[in-house]
Amino acid sequence: MKYSTLPVMLILILLTGCATVAERESLVYSANYGEVAKLVESEIRETGIANSAQLRPLCDAYSALKRYDKLFECCDRLEANIRSGDKHGIDLDKTVGRDPLHGTAPREMYARMALVFWEISSWPFLLRAQAYLELGQYARAIEEAKKAYVMVPLSNMEKTTQIRVLGVMGLAYALNGDREKALQAAQRMDKGDLTHPYLTIDRDVALARIYLGLKDYPRALNAIRRESKALHTFQKLPKDFMLNKCLMETGQVNEAKSGYDALLQLPQTKDNGEIYWMILFDRGRIEEKEGNLKNAVMFYRKAVDIIEQERASINTEASKIGFVGDKQGVYFRLVHCLCAEGQFEPAFEYVERSKARALVDMLASKKDFAIKDGDTKAVQALLDDGVKTEAELRVRDESIDKSKLRSIEIKNRDKLIEQSPELASLVSVRSFSSVDIRSAIPSNETLVEYYYEGKDLFIFVLSRNLLTAFRSSSENLGLEISELRASLQRPGSEGYLELSRRLYAKLIKPIEGSLKDRNLIIVPHGALHYLPFNVLSDGKGYLIERHNIRLLPSSSIIKYLRLSKTPKHSSILVFGNPDLGNPDYDLKYAQNEAIEVAKSVAKSRLFLRQQATETAFRKYGKDFNYIHFATHGKFDPDDSLKSAILLSGDSENNGVLTTDKLYSIRIDADLVTLSACETGLGKISNGDDVVGLTRGFLYAGSTAVVATLWKVDDQATSDLMRQFYDNLSRYDKREALIQAQLQIKSRYAHPFYWAAFQIIGNEK
Repeated sequence: MKYSTLPVMLILILLTGCATVAERESLVYSANYGEVAKLVESEIRETGIANSAQLRPLCDAYSALKRYDKLFECCDRLEANIRSGDKHGIDLDKTVGRDPLHGTAPREMYARMALVFWEISSWPFLLRAQAYLELGQYARAIEEAKKAYVMVPLSNMEKTTQIRVLGVMGLAYALNGDREKALQAAQRMDKGDLTHPYLTIDRDVALARIYLGLKDYPRALNAIRRESKALHTFQKLPKDFMLNKCLMETGQVNEAKSGYDALLQLPQTKDNGEIYWMILFDRGRIEEKEGNLKNAVMFYRKAVDIIEQERASINTEASKIGFVGDKQGVYFRLVHCLCAEGQFEPAFEYVERSKARALVDMLASKKDFAIKDGDTKAVQALLDDGVKTEAELRVRDESIDKSKLRSIEIKNRDKLIEQSPELASLVSVRSFSSVDIRSAIPSNETLVEYYYEGKDLFIFVLSRNLLTAFRSSSENLGLEISELRASLQRPGSEGYLELSRRLYAKLIKPIEGSLKDRNLIIVPHGALHYLPFNVLSDGKGYLIERHNIRLLPSSSIIKYLRLSKTPKHSSILVFGNPDLGNPDYDLKYAQNEAIEVAKSVAKSRLFLRQQATETAFRKYGKDFNYIHFATHGKFDPDDSLKSAILLSGDSENNGVLTTDKLYSIRIDADLVTLSACETGLGKISNGDDVVGLTRGFLYAGSTAVVATLWKVDDQATSDLMRQFYDNLSRYDKREALIQAQLQIKSRYAHPFYWAAFQIIGNEK
């Protein structure tokens, strides 16, 4: 952050008598944040004291360097200082009595000005808000910005901070979808007399960001052009991107095309990957609209390559440009163009890369993965190096050799793939050829993968010797799935039949001729993760009556799924009806189910009520073939890592077995069954909440997961589960589940009782 109020910065430097403090402020003003951090960290180590005048530039440095772990800790310490009365960001007790610019002008006057300007009570909240904005956690950014706003002194000297706080708040509202409150923040900034040109620039830039966040491109364009006529301190590349983005979106395509082409010639564009890929994407969109598909594909491929260089998807540029690029949109447009040209194999490979990118993004904040193979210390060192290198690459500092860092990052990534290939797939995008994936499909199975956006749905059909693609309509797909699920959960109704046939026509009818095998692997996408494929009907019968279906989160995971191992000394670990501290959450039939399941298999271990703890799962999970949860599930479509299986808490663990935790746990099970868990969907999201949880169990070490899509009748579930485990002695896991479902169907015809169950992972 370079401060736009230059006279105040001169006051700070000229009043400072301590060499260390003068050096610190000089480094801050020159934006040498790496050196600021080193200097202040050294000061604090030597003195053992961290006052607000030290923590303020240190927190600023961590913010600029995107070192979020250290930033939040620094902000906490700064907030504690402020609460204790240390509210100023400059060491006034170390100032001198003479101002070299003004001779013997009164020191007290400048000291008072500095004291007013550097009342920093709002600072920790503002920096947290900025960080949460960059991390995409907009609701938390809004809360911190609100706290910052009420703490900003109402003096004219603090107009810069007021504008900055309102800018962050308004942009967070915009990106969080709250248009009305975003506009309110913008209107607050437009009020008041801003006589200083720097304040006008700051305000116009902040307004442009908010309007861009709202996709109100005409107003954003007006604010950018108004700012460009004034003294210009806004960084050139972000500002020029905003300008050309607004030109393109307001129909001034030729101007935008020329502007983007000029930006693509600049070396600094390639160093700013987050803006670089967005420019490439927009250029591809322009080419596609003009009918130049080959050129569009070229730009889209380049954009994907840049996207995949990033280990984590952190939108650090969003606060500068008011825009979060749609990375998944790049993949979809590329797939769309490739399919239009009949290039189905590369199109399918990019679909898989798109899903890999989504998984990497979901896990971007996770650091403590379980290391399943390779040298544990070496793998952990590679992970740590990857995080460090990525942080350095995000710093916009021309003195850093980005090409050298990128080379180090690529070497580390290659080493990680060699040491721990599945873990490598969670932290970076690995691409598999369609030939590799086809070779892993069993000879008696056909794989069907779906991929859609807007109204366009692509269906890829693969077998050992075939890859082809079909196009269908995804119009109203999410709505129809929601309506089908709602209808299925009314056992007395038959409204689901029409919806089932309508979805069959979209999803199965176009590929009927390619489904030669009885055994199907289905790889859903988006809302399709919530769809019970077994219940789809052509009007003559259900899909379950013609095909044995198992699901995968992605096709590429087939390379990592292990086969069942020899039975262990014990067979099944069962958790039933955990005590969640609220009688409303008690599951009487789930408890009975757990008891019956434990009885049905020899050498079982049963944990009920207060004994059904997360601690017991962690302790015994490695020792059993099967793990059965007859518990509640909590699914969070807004934060997939928080989706969880709910168990009893104890002194060691809180009982909330989240997706995040699963990627840090090792089990060695042939099957995990999530029996009474329900998605409880108030809304259909992108499916990450479901994929994350099941994928987490697969990564933890299970070969397959059986889960339910809604809360099924207690008695029917209990009967189905007993039959399922009994069938495992005669069939593979998929066939055992299907036969149990068909048996329940013969007694309870309505799909409510049997269609919710599905198997994800390996059938063996």
